[in-house]
Amino acid sequence: MEMNQPIGRTPLDDRPDGLVGKPLNRVEGKLKVTGRAPYAYETRALENPAYGFIVPATIASGTIRSIDAEAARKAPGTILVLTHENVPEQGEKKEQVWPQLQGTEVRFYGQPVAFVVAETFEHARAAAMLVKVRYDAAKPKGLLKDSLAAAYEPKPVNSPPDSKLGDFDAAFAAAPVKLDVEYVTPNQIHAQMEPHATIAAWDGDGVVLHTSNQMPNRGQKALGSVLKLPPEKVRIVSPYIGGGFGAKLQVQPEATLAILASKVIQRPVKVALTRQQEFHVATHRTDTIQRIRLGADTEGRLSAISHESWSDTAEGDGFFETSANVTRSLYAAQNRVTRHRLVNLNMPIASSMRAPGEAVGQLAFECAMDELAEQLKVDPIELRVRNEPAEDPEKKVPFSTRQLVPCMREGARLFGWDKRQAAGSRREGNWLVGMGMSAAARLNPLMPSAVKVRLGPDGVLVVRMAMTDPGTGTYTILTQIAGEMLGLPPERVRVEMGDTDFPFASGSGGSFGAASAGSALYVACDNLRQALLKAGDLNPDGATFRDGAVTSGNRTEALTDLAGSGLEAAGEIKPGEMKQKFSQYSYGAHFAEVGVDVDTGEIRLRRMLGVFTGGRILNAKTARSQAIGGMTFGVGAALMEDAVVDPRYSYFVNHDMAEYHVPVHADLPEIDAVFLPELDDKANPLKSKGLGELGICGAGASLANAIYNATGIRVREYPLTLDKMLKGFEEQEGQAQRRT
Repeated sequence: MEMNQPIGRTPLDDRPDGLVGKPLNRVEGKLKVTGRAPYAYETRALENPAYGFIVPATIASGTIRSIDAEAARKAPGTILVLTHENVPEQGEKKEQVWPQLQGTEVRFYGQPVAFVVAETFEHARAAAMLVKVRYDAAKPKGLLKDSLAAAYEPKPVNSPPDSKLGDFDAAFAAAPVKLDVEYVTPNQIHAQMEPHATIAAWDGDGVVLHTSNQMPNRGQKALGSVLKLPPEKVRIVSPYIGGGFGAKLQVQPEATLAILASKVIQRPVKVALTRQQEFHVATHRTDTIQRIRLGADTEGRLSAISHESWSDTAEGDGFFETSANVTRSLYAAQNRVTRHRLVNLNMPIASSMRAPGEAVGQLAFECAMDELAEQLKVDPIELRVRNEPAEDPEKKVPFSTRQLVPCMREGARLFGWDKRQAAGSRREGNWLVGMGMSAAARLNPLMPSAVKVRLGPDGVLVVRMAMTDPGTGTYTILTQIAGEMLGLPPERVRVEMGDTDFPFASGSGGSFGAASAGSALYVACDNLRQALLKAGDLNPDGATFRDGAVTSGNRTEALTDLAGSGLEAAGEIKPGEMKQKFSQYSYGAHFAEVGVDVDTGEIRLRRMLGVFTGGRILNAKTARSQAIGGMTFGVGAALMEDAVVDPRYSYFVNHDMAEYHVPVHADLPEIDAVFLPELDDKANPLKSKGLGELGICGAGASLANAIYNATGIRVREYPLTLDKMLKGFEEQEGQAQRRT
């Protein structure tokens, strides 16, 4: 099925009491809490594995002069030591999956330079410490701000890096009210609970990979290129994933090295990155420098918008953070410019992290809107309402749905926004208290996906697809869709996922997983419904599926009787004309209240609320969980997350979870998310939209805006830490003294 026209009434619209939308508990939850859901490193499918350990480069730029691995090879338990001198031949890089141990060039700190395989993990780790690498080191390029002169226009990735409409320069020059500000966001680490892990084994001329990966079909193709194999000779199995947040969109070096070593020793090889290795061997979110210029009339109506963003990635890579993309559709203005520029540094590979582009783009842009509101002395919500576009400002097509203003209005009502006071005017003891808000928007894509379903004689419906569940609830929502479509209880639906031997699926990423995989399943179940009706010679008009049976007219037949020895159906979904004819986004609004200690600069989030629209909500419980999880990411981005680069060595100093801080329960005393009713018939057959990343978009900006409202201090370099707040207080005191 292609999305070439709006979706009419569906069986999901006819069952307000059905499974879809209900707060169903995770169907795989019991397996996980009892330890019976095997993650990649725990699988028993491949017997007698050897263990691998990566030797990372200790320089960020230069060449390998020599590698002395003799002591490692003689160490107890050692089976193999791979280096550039003996690594098997490999093919070409595809996307961000690179051949490993190729040549002597070192591009970043932590780049694998050797791989030790031994009988146990402890043996492999000990032997890895014995590998002696001598380098000819060069001075690395490690800071974005020092390399802007080398920035270039990157190649397009799904959309062009630049856009232009009207004459921004002239409109900005003529605007009676102007804002020209620069925001900086730091490098961030995915920090998912489960590290990257793989067990690889060859089966004839093909390889089987039990790995933690969000998009198995994508990884299958990329590894095929690197290994010089047809993609079908690479099987990826990833049924359970302990978090990813984008870190597992690509196959990482540990998987490629496990495959190469397994081929040499003809035995399964098992490897997991240490937490310290996660910071350099795997990917991260790049830092950005963003310049935002806004021109408006005295009423706050924008006439000119410019959003420019600079980001960086490793030498030889082309990934860039699309920070300005969301600005292209968010607010009305006739004259507009967005621009992205990329710098290649001697830093680890940067890639997508939860809500790439929008997350950091709205950290900057939604604060700039708050600054403009303050300059105009207009309520921040009212400023956004005045700039609400009637259609997509750049694409010039209608929005499929757009409830940004209702989200802001309802959030203001629920949060008590009318009690907000002027900046720096509310004090409770030693605490300055303030409120802030921001808008949220996230692109809603639809990706090709396919599925097969089979209703067996036991009355159990089996669903198979190469989809994944990185903890987001995919198993559960697919169970709900299939159960409602066929009138089956959840216990009679079995979803099998995470295997490239199953039909192709989008994978989990970009907030498209539920809509894409779920829509394919909807189509397959609808096809199975028709097959069952045909098998029973039943009239499809008005037919209802409930309690394991179908009723048409005055006849009711058990599905098991109609299925006989088993009945199968397939379904697929593809994007179509709706993608071009309509601008499709999910929307929301964040509200935050903070307290700032006047003596220490300590910032405490007091409460936070997100109000969102995401089309049909497929599971009320998992949707709320995803939204709150995204908001928590926003709190981390605003207040604490910063992978600090030592410019001498181009490496992350705080490369563990003791010093790279993320929010914990004590940081989030009161946080909630609510959803407004919505169906989007232009999006997909489910009429749903992506939610996984919407919660982070703009969330941190609402805290930054609340901090300004509390203190009158505007910090434009994230995260907003104590030292920056104290500097702001000192500047305020200096200004006060000068005035007196």
